[in-house]
Amino acid sequence: MQIKVVPGSSRSRVVGLLGDRLKIQVSAPPEAGKANQAVCELLAKELGIPKRQVEIRAGQSKPQKTVWLAGVTVAQVAAAFGNK
Repeated sequence: MQIKVVPGSSRSRVVGLLGDRLKIQVSAPPEAGKANQAVCELLAKELGIPKRQVEIRAGQSKPQKTVWLAGVTVAQVAAAFGNK
């Protein structure tokens, strides 16, 4: 899944689609992997899966990231984030 992350926001939330990416805001700062960890925690919570099933595969130090979701179907992602 392709995402765009905005670290240092006032609150953590999934904003919605931004082009072909899912826009996510996290309150964690972009330092020492804190924002990446917050993204994984937020996605796991929103999808109802364990955090260990969410992994950032590319873009660890960039706003544009590729996230891997284990055991999650496209239909589950669409149901969770399609209306945002």
